[in-house]
Amino acid sequence: MNDQKTLSPRAWAELLLLGLIWGASFLAIRIALDEVPVVTAVLHRTFWAALLLWLVVWASRIALPRDPRIWGAFLVMGLLNNVIPFGLMAWGQLHIETGLTSILNASTAIFGVLVAAAVFADERLTPRRLLGVSIGFAGVVVTIGPEHLTRLDPRSTAQLAVLAGTLSYALAGAWARARLSGLPPQLAAAGMLTGSSLILLPAALLIDGPVTLSLQPVTWAAIGYYALVATAGAYLLYYRVLAMAGAGNLMLVTLVIPPVAIGLGAWIRSEALPANAFGGLALLALGLMVLNRRPRRHD
Repeated sequence: MNDQKTLSPRAWAELLLLGLIWGASFLAIRIALDEVPVVTAVLHRTFWAALLLWLVVWASRIALPRDPRIWGAFLVMGLLNNVIPFGLMAWGQLHIETGLTSILNASTAIFGVLVAAAVFADERLTPRRLLGVSIGFAGVVVTIGPEHLTRLDPRSTAQLAVLAGTLSYALAGAWARARLSGLPPQLAAAGMLTGSSLILLPAALLIDGPVTLSLQPVTWAAIGYYALVATAGAYLLYYRVLAMAGAGNLMLVTLVIPPVAIGLGAWIRSEALPANAFGGLALLALGLMVLNRRPRRHD
């Protein structure tokens, strides 16, 4: 979290583009879910994205790893970073608005700080980070609504499922640092998505039944967007922005995603969020800005 760089105009532009791409992915996923079951929808996301990324790996002449432990690490990474969070969030979107899902998704950075502090000795939970995490969690509580934390109806369960997905993202980040650091990002992303697809294919057949390719054009358009653009393309753009902006500044993308998702959900699907969701988003944004503030020598 101390990896701070100055954001150039190009880095700002690509960071905003990444936020726009990921923000629109929530709507695309929800459109696909009108026709495709949850597990199959996630399989489409990982399978087509993996194919595109392997083409990138081949075109870049990147050597494949020979160590079987790396391929095992890809499988675990796919489970933590794709299968679990993609599945939980897609299921959650059946019961809550796309914009609300994107707001709760912003808590990924909050969980990431806690997981990193628990796993890595150089990621101490400093007073500044603790303040940012506390404000962020207050935002989560406000977003969900205290009344939904005390009962388990479909809406509250869906929100908790999305939060569980963000925790899985945080665990994936720690796993990637421990087991996949040093690999070319194109290879790491392709291997991860392949591991995800190997898990999801039998799960989709068991839970949803045979996968059909006979889908409405709008469904294929949505799948094409969230698989090829918002997954494969966004992973490549993510690593470009990471190299230019640093991990701390890259966290700002989570502030761009919710307004895009909220706006598209309201425009395309006539979604309306309760006032507490916007209050929670403001607190989450404040918590993220505290976490992203350039630390002092002993901060």
